[in-house]
Amino acid sequence: MEEKQASTVDLAIERVTELESELEASSEASTSGDALARAREALHRWVDTVTAVVATPGVGRVVLIHENGRESRIASPDLPMLLSVPVSWSDKAG
Repeated sequence: MEEKQASTVDLAIERVTELESELEASSEASTSGDALARAREALHRWVDTVTAVVATPGVGRVVLIHENGRESRIASPDLPMLLSVPVSWSDKAG
């Protein structure tokens, strides 16, 4: 199963890297070790600057508002759904 997951990740990295190269932009993929640990740490620090989140599941987008007022937009099929509160048809507020 790990082999299948690695293959899926490798294919995704290849697809993204090829798309970036079509734009003549360089890219860097971190998949393990110190490079991935550094990237995750930087992402955690960046996320910690978020002061507001706007999730729009219908268009697959999340907008993060940072403490300096800047916006970061994330297009994702999963993240907006993870952040959305499920609809409740009951009269109970809670």
